[in-house]
Amino acid sequence: IAGVLGAGLAADAFLIAFQFPNLFRRLFAEGAFSAGFVPIFSEILEKEGRDKALRFAEQSFAVLATVLFFFVLVMMVAMPVALFAIAPGFSNIPGQMERASELARIAFPYLFFISLVSLQSGVLNALDRFAAAAATPILLNLTLITAVLFALSSGMDASVALAWGVALAGVIQFAWLAWRVRVAGMPLGLVRPRLSPRVRQLLIRILPVVFGASLYQLNLRIDKIIATLVSVGAVSWLYFADRVNQLPLGVIGVGIGVALLPMLSRSIQNDNPEEALRAQNRAIEISLVLTLPAAVGLLVLAHPIAAALYERGAFTVSDRQAVGAALAALAAGLPAYVLIKALVPGFFGRQDTATPVKISAVAMIVNIALNLILMRSLGHVGIALATAISAWLNAGLLGVVLVRRGHLVSDERLTKRLPRICLASVAMGAAVWIGLTLLTDTFGSLFGAPGIASAAELPRALGLTSLIILGVGVYGGVLLATGGAALSDFRSLRRTAPTDEAV
Repeated sequence: IAGVLGAGLAADAFLIAFQFPNLFRRLFAEGAFSAGFVPIFSEILEKEGRDKALRFAEQSFAVLATVLFFFVLVMMVAMPVALFAIAPGFSNIPGQMERASELARIAFPYLFFISLVSLQSGVLNALDRFAAAAATPILLNLTLITAVLFALSSGMDASVALAWGVALAGVIQFAWLAWRVRVAGMPLGLVRPRLSPRVRQLLIRILPVVFGASLYQLNLRIDKIIATLVSVGAVSWLYFADRVNQLPLGVIGVGIGVALLPMLSRSIQNDNPEEALRAQNRAIEISLVLTLPAAVGLLVLAHPIAAALYERGAFTVSDRQAVGAALAALAAGLPAYVLIKALVPGFFGRQDTATPVKISAVAMIVNIALNLILMRSLGHVGIALATAISAWLNAGLLGVVLVRRGHLVSDERLTKRLPRICLASVAMGAAVWIGLTLLTDTFGSLFGAPGIASAAELPRALGLTSLIILGVGVYGGVLLATGGAALSDFRSLRRTAPTDEAV
């Protein structure tokens, strides 16, 4: 998309048009609906059987589809006014608001289908079928790539083709999961929308999570506003750094949260608190065994990573330095970001959606205060550091509340392994730092230095790859040697996460 659209007016218009339905999806559909739907669906499934669980899912589907249909219709009519709220600068560019409104009207129906996909995903996740729902973003990517190729071959405006690609992707993702829920024995038929007592219960449970998601989105908006007050480029530096930081967070954190919620819900509904505690401890252990070394690695290799990924073309040496500093600050909070994903299901699984929202609100207030304090001396790095500190506060408060309620008790295995995971992470960080020093002494400014450009792309890519391989080897070796983990643990992860075919 960047190669075809560049970073001009067409790219801006398409990205706003694409992000607009995704903003509402993040607020209303993904986390909120799963947090409210999965525990209730799991409870009905365990206590009353598949038929009543299917009936609840169909009623929820009908109500959600009805609300979405009218919401999408209203937003498409009011699109220019709605876009002004999130992209007021477009009104100063002749024709830009009209272009963005056209693209947004084409793409906005994506919200209707992708929100229904969230419900279908909740059904599959509650049945321990994770692969099909996890694969839906692949369908979006393939559809957008096809749209770009079609535009290149037909001469069609690429931004328009991509907008149609977004809308079509929603239909494809919906059809894919409609087939998968049918295969799972839970075909969602069309029924008359009715606010049954359980559907009302679902809506009541969703509201606090929607509020919490709104707080998070507001937090992101405030961060960007504050970043514009720091210096030119601060918003971009934080964005590029966050893209790297989001990789382990998206792969590890989201996976743990999605898998843990239905597991905890079933254990609680079966009146098996010991199993719920065990699942919570294993989620925390997996979070730390994967994110502590990732955080240390990103701290040590922040500048080499920025050099290898970004330093080319218009991306300057000073930009590389700024992104590397922001990445190091963000990486300090990486374990906390993932721990939040592992701890929140401890509340949602017990149908408590309000407490995490209250804690999130406290963390947001602290984040804003720290932003205003730290930006004065540290600039954009202060904003990144404030994000990391507030994430640790959020995770810490979630943990304290769970402990006080007796819903989180560290078992012997976690207590024994945590210090060894920390030791292995420190050993890995030391080895990578020594390796980086040797590479610099041998090849000079391979990853650059303040005011000095990096080497050619291939040498720095190979250098970074070798350091990552060294880090993985040292971490794995020390972890296994000290008993911080066992090979059987990783084999058991595969066994306890069955595929659709195994189920």
